[in-house]
Amino acid sequence: MKVIEHIAQAKDTLISFEILPPLKGKSIDSIYDHLDPLMAFKPAFINVTYHRSEHMFKKKADGSFEKVEIRKRPGTVGICAAIMNHYNVDAVPHLICGGFSREETENALIDLAFLGIDNVLVLRGDAPKNETFFEADPHGHGYAIELLDQVVHMNNGVYLEDDLQGGVKTNFCIGVAGYPEKHFEAPNMQTDLGHLKRKVENGADYIVTQMFFDNQKFFDFVNKCREMGITVPIIPGLKPITSKKQMSMLPRIFHVDLPTELSSEILKCKTDKEVEQVGTEWLIQQSKELKAFGVPVLHYYTLGKPGVVRKAVEAIS
Repeated sequence: MKVIEHIAQAKDTLISFEILPPLKGKSIDSIYDHLDPLMAFKPAFINVTYHRSEHMFKKKADGSFEKVEIRKRPGTVGICAAIMNHYNVDAVPHLICGGFSREETENALIDLAFLGIDNVLVLRGDAPKNETFFEADPHGHGYAIELLDQVVHMNNGVYLEDDLQGGVKTNFCIGVAGYPEKHFEAPNMQTDLGHLKRKVENGADYIVTQMFFDNQKFFDFVNKCREMGITVPIIPGLKPITSKKQMSMLPRIFHVDLPTELSSEILKCKTDKEVEQVGTEWLIQQSKELKAFGVPVLHYYTLGKPGVVRKAVEAIS
């Protein structure tokens, strides 16, 4: 079932989770162990992130170094199929621009269609960890809207090969990312919202936001979207804080602010266990306020902390 169909049929706020593929060499059991405690909450869907390849330098026998490309977390398509088969729940694979050619993207979409996966979340993706700026694959997309357009074309039966006639139309429900505190590369919020509106006009069915810790920023974001004529569902993305180092890491990597009240409480903590308690309570309060606001789905970035997310969902169920 499509994400927007889940939302249309829901009588209350839905729950969804997001997970990482395991590191190369790990089994699918690590995914099941992660999700098993969360499945009691009957999530409407589960997102699975996609990870671009990274460049590393390996020392050769002669002492020189060779630049090699590796993908540390492969398997998104297979994981989505396994989740749907194992749990009978819809899976939403992420598709990213970085590190993928247009042909590789098309082949992934064909595989997803064959597997009966109805949903995708299209993202530009970030620069590799060892690089400052995002650079597109020479044969890929530089912007999420270009990737979105490729999915829309396939939904219309248009493939990359010009001479391919009568291509079967795919039927993907397409999600895109939104940024309540604006994308860090956008010069201002108005410009960022303009980009988002164009994605919706080009065929995006719903929006999932970057994590945030101040609900008022989400409320303001939704209001600005509606004022611009963006009418598709907007799903808030939520992440628990579980360690003191996240106070500096989250703003640096994800370009989000922590409210003064939250940071003050974290600074009082002497251990990460205490921080996790503060973070859990904050997540519960965020979830309750967002549910009262009437969000269609509460989307939790579990990312290795299913226990904290479970406590939050239990508190609002």
